Amino acid sequence: MHTPSQLAALSRLFSATVFREMATKGRSATFARLIGETGLLDGRFTGPTVAEAFDAAFSRLRRAGARDEYVYRSALTHNVLLGKHSLNTAAMLAEFRAGACKADLVILNGTATVYEIKSERDSLVRLENQIRQYRRVFAKAYVIAGEDHVSDVLKATPAEVGVLSLVRWDRINTVREAVETFDAVCPVAIFEALRTAEACKILTALGGEPPDVPNTELHRALRTKFEQLDAAAVHREMVSVLKQTRNLAPLHALVDRLPASLQPAALSIQVRRADHERLVKAVSTPFEEALTWG
Repeated sequence: MHTPSQLAALSRLFSATVFREMATKGRSATFARLIGETGLLDGRFTGPTVAEAFDAAFSRLRRAGARDEYVYRSALTHNVLLGKHSLNTAAMLAEFRAGACKADLVILNGTATVYEIKSERDSLVRLENQIRQYRRVFAKAYVIAGEDHVSDVLKATPAEVGVLSLVRWDRINTVREAVETFDAVCPVAIFEALRTAEACKILTALGGEPPDVPNTELHRALRTKFEQLDAAAVHREMVSVLKQTRNLAPLHALVDRLPASLQPAALSIQVRRADHERLVKAVSTPFEEALTWG
């Protein structure tokens, strides 16, 4: 069993901080410090490179009872995004704002499906409000939860909301299928979740004209136009536009060169293309050398 501090260190290894440090500097002092806190060295880990260290850390993190949000995100990335779809045909959004909440994961293919993660470490206190906010923006919603949460999730969510269970770290069991419905979708809620340029593209696609007003008045003017649009039509164009503007296909080459444990991070943490080679070099660094990163 891992101590709480070891679990925290294992989780933080897969944080944006470590990922971006490696991408921008080719090394990560945070990685070197956290490795010492994970307990990996106590197990005499001597993997040849940083990549193997990440995989070994993930192997510990994915054990039942220790699984955090990143393990669930990884299962969704590999099983749904890369398993059922591909980076050429689907897009994925992480931490996408919907109302007062941030959606853990959204996958855009023929429709927009939001996934709320409730790991063993999470509480369900905010779940009902989160789902209410998400359904104003997305036509399909799932909650993916640890097995101990499933019964309570079923009770706390409407019948249209799907429920998934992470049986093992890599196997997702469908407890209840999600139903695509536009009953709760609100064009204004969609508008508030978008960048201004994306909202203008949607408006144009639906036969409207972007308002010819000063920038200080643009948000209000666009909002007024979205109030008059059909929810299903706005949702359809949102999917089309976001698949273009948040396209992940350019990350294909990077993802293929990273260990499986880091691929979900590569698809959800933005780094400059100019830093890709530096990131790949960092994960290829001999592990013993990486322990001296500072």
